[in-house]
Amino acid sequence: MKVTVVRKNIIFSPDSSRVVARYFMNGDERTQKMVSNIMMLDEKQVYNTLEQTLREFARRHRNISKIFFKHCEKIKGLIEAMQINYDSLSYERKMLIGSYCTMEYSIESAAFFNPSMVEDFDQSDLEVGEKRIIISFRATGEGHISSIVFRRAILDKNNDLQVMKIGKNIDKAEIVHKTLYNKVRFLTKLSEMHTSDKYASEIMQELPDHFEYYALKNLINKALSDDTIRQERRTALEEVMWLADSFYDLQFKHDSDIAERVIFPISDSESRGIEDARFVRFTDDDQSEKILGTYTAYNGHAIIPKLISTEDFYNFRVMPLYGIGAQNKNLALFPRKVNGKYAMLSRIDGVNNYVMFSDRQTQWDNPIRIQEPKYPWEFTQIGNCGSPIWTKEGWLVITHGVGAMRRYCIGASLFDLDDPTKEIGRLKEPLISPLEGEREGYVPNVVYSCGSIVNNNSLILPYAVSDYSSTYGVVDMIELLDALRRSK
Repeated sequence: MKVTVVRKNIIFSPDSSRVVARYFMNGDERTQKMVSNIMMLDEKQVYNTLEQTLREFARRHRNISKIFFKHCEKIKGLIEAMQINYDSLSYERKMLIGSYCTMEYSIESAAFFNPSMVEDFDQSDLEVGEKRIIISFRATGEGHISSIVFRRAILDKNNDLQVMKIGKNIDKAEIVHKTLYNKVRFLTKLSEMHTSDKYASEIMQELPDHFEYYALKNLINKALSDDTIRQERRTALEEVMWLADSFYDLQFKHDSDIAERVIFPISDSESRGIEDARFVRFTDDDQSEKILGTYTAYNGHAIIPKLISTEDFYNFRVMPLYGIGAQNKNLALFPRKVNGKYAMLSRIDGVNNYVMFSDRQTQWDNPIRIQEPKYPWEFTQIGNCGSPIWTKEGWLVITHGVGAMRRYCIGASLFDLDDPTKEIGRLKEPLISPLEGEREGYVPNVVYSCGSIVNNNSLILPYAVSDYSSTYGVVDMIELLDALRRSK
């Protein structure tokens, strides 16, 4: 039984004009040569050169002068190594130096895809049948570096989207590192990352059971400053620092619009990108609510699954996930506890669907296999397309399947509310397959989603088109649930 999907005529496409000012380091020797050239300028020349730069770029960024000064601070040590009194430099000269340590990066020039949709906390001043929603996207720019961006929109009674106007400037968050770490849990995660125990334990034994970020950082920097250090030890110590940098809080300015906020790779653990955020509006036992999400941090060598949480989309907390079940991509939280425990979908082996239960949101062990590839369109692998959706009939799980020619399709399954290890039904045919006009893109023949919601008794399913752009479809819930019941 083929379920009807109404594809809506809206496309979210990459926009190369969306840029952030990013720190640029051209190597110690070349940077010091650049500083030497700037030191040759008198104050009038510094002022004129800086003014020309500000005329060109100030309108493209919020408070660009603050960014320049911050980037100059990053090379303070290099400048002082040149026997220059850093504190004696004028504010304008520091800004000019910082401008040479800055570059624009187009965050979504390559792709704007893998959307996840949640209900906004604010549902005031709406007409009957309307719902205010927030959509997250994976924005990808030069070098395939991905970040998380947002859009706010209203679904009307016909489930058509009215997208709010996008702000001109992009706001990068201020970073606040976690102050204390639990040594036992920290060592456990290093083991899961397969970091060399010999060198990790060596550095960690100098720290107390609960240690501060900068205590660890100082120890590692001291060890890395040894020119005779072996490469194996250097790699292990760098991985220890990657993990420490994985804990932090993000704070956005309150004068920024949500469409201007970008969660850009912050720590070394995610230096090559933040991938496929799956957000869900989570309701706790006391009926308090927050937005929780999972994403994959990638540094070019290893991946670390992370948890991100917010109550207002201005302040975010980020931390790594632990446990045997937190070993791969495709993690998705349930929107509420199941039998008193947190629940999570996963695909730890890259092929099959699993479910896990835990007393803590960050610790995931004992994965239980609940689905294997069954139909030709999913013979290569099956995984989730976002968090499960509660219905009276059961947990609705939107899935993805990979078939011949690495063609991605979207499917649906239904699981028991009290025991999500029990499958009630599963569509034999894809819910959404790439149409002819959806086959071309950064990765051809792919439709994919990271999270759906229900509105007006319809499934609102945002999805990516061949890893390039995004759109959404609408499915009648009565028809879908009936098809899932019949499929058994």
